[in-house]
Amino acid sequence: MLFANSPGTLAQRALADVQHGVYWLQREDRPHPRPPLIGDHEADLVVVGAGFTGLWTAIEAKRRHPQWRVLLVEGGRIASGGSGRNGGFMSASLTHGLLNGYDRWPDELPQLLRLGRANLDEIESFIGENQIDADFRRVGEYQVAVAPHQVAEVRAAVELAQRFGEDHEFLDADAIQAEVHSPTYLAAGVDRSGVALMDPAKLAWGLARVAEDAGVGVYERTPVRRLADRGTSVFVTTDGGAVRSPRVALATNAYPPLLERIRHYVVPVYDYVLMTEPLTREQWDLIGWRGRQGIADSGNQFHYYRVTADGRILWGGFDAMYHYRNGFGPRFERDDAAYARLAQHFVETFPSLMESGLRFSHAWGGAIDTCTRFTAFWGRAHGGKTTYVVGFTGLGTGSSRFAAHTMLDIGSGADTERTRLRMVRTKPLPFPPEPVRSAGIALTTASLAQADRSGGRRNLWLRTLDALGLGFDS
Repeated sequence: MLFANSPGTLAQRALADVQHGVYWLQREDRPHPRPPLIGDHEADLVVVGAGFTGLWTAIEAKRRHPQWRVLLVEGGRIASGGSGRNGGFMSASLTHGLLNGYDRWPDELPQLLRLGRANLDEIESFIGENQIDADFRRVGEYQVAVAPHQVAEVRAAVELAQRFGEDHEFLDADAIQAEVHSPTYLAAGVDRSGVALMDPAKLAWGLARVAEDAGVGVYERTPVRRLADRGTSVFVTTDGGAVRSPRVALATNAYPPLLERIRHYVVPVYDYVLMTEPLTREQWDLIGWRGRQGIADSGNQFHYYRVTADGRILWGGFDAMYHYRNGFGPRFERDDAAYARLAQHFVETFPSLMESGLRFSHAWGGAIDTCTRFTAFWGRAHGGKTTYVVGFTGLGTGSSRFAAHTMLDIGSGADTERTRLRMVRTKPLPFPPEPVRSAGIALTTASLAQADRSGGRRNLWLRTLDALGLGFDS
């Protein structure tokens, strides 16, 4: 029998009354559903998908071309996909982290860092200018070492960032413990200004409002079933009708692609999240965390966590579950075993909070669009009339705006600083077909977990992936 306050018992007790639903979306201030698109229409641009990428695309298209009729169609509700299910971290990185960018595009990295910082600055300004109440706070992030081998890795990452002029700092054990109290913290790297926290659903709802105010037609519950090239136009067929347009921008991310050519490049993996109830003042005193920065640990299987505006702790990550043949849908959005693992890890990180009786209020999951280079890529179809961007791999809340601008550049054939980037002009390696795909992903996941348990040592499989440019290093 478990002891009354054993870690396992504390985790079970904390999950006893959890609601299975997305905290960000289960609120009274959620906008009423917009009507679906019915009948046949014509447009100058159809944007498919009303997550962050689609919203930014519609807004920017209307800014560039005020005379255009722009339609934004969403299969579900605004922010019902990954844009409303994520942890609310917004990074300046366009490359899924500095190390990933350095390994893949070292010559372009200074330029990519500059563009990423400017993009985050512009998002912050846009939110303020348009009075979007998204609880946006540019508070930075701690990257914490929770195993001895990670201390040197964190220090090396900080030194690399400083070489490129980034506002990063290394904290030893005493320094990070003075900031946030956890028995697991051995050191930390701090990104002082390159990460913001926000409420993702409120940001998406605010962007939808700005788009409509600019004249964009926004339609919910309008799934697109087919795209058909008809010479000078693309026909976008929905459940309720069709739209003829000379331009289509696809922003479907983890959803099953409407273009066959994308299917070999992207897989959906499922990530899970817990949200606590609001902490009391006494509970906050147990752990400190006065600056309310974002935190992520440094494992291959890592956790990310942050404080919400109403004083809760969001705790997510670790598991990244792939299902055979790109399995996708609501049946994969709940995983009680993943929730139990997350709760156990929370107990290990903040035992004092669990011993004080803190409980989890919400649990949910969502799909991440993952590609083999772990950052977005772009392309065209239908003779250039259709453009797309996909593959963000979970760090797209900020880079989605850059991606939207780039997609519009590509669609218009413009020669810009963005379109000249090698990152933009190239694509990742495709995933192999099934059943090799599932076997390879399972082997990679198991190997990453083994590396975390064995002092960071990467086995032959991981070293082979590294040599091929497929290694997970962000």
